Amino acid sequence: MARNEVRQLVKLRSTAGTGYTYVTRKNRRNDPERLVLRKYDPVVRRHVEFKEDR
Repeated sequence: MARNEVRQLVKLRSTAGTGYTYVTRKNRRNDPERLVLRKYDPVVRRHVEFKEDR
């Protein structure tokens, strides 16, 4: 079964400059702007903002 193309894969890159990334899916119809989430960065061992990288 084919995946729905509305929900696309996005890469979330750490703003701490460690290069750590998360991969997630988002609905581009509901959230057309870039995604910013506060998640755990194990390199710096604390929560930082992760911004969508295209």
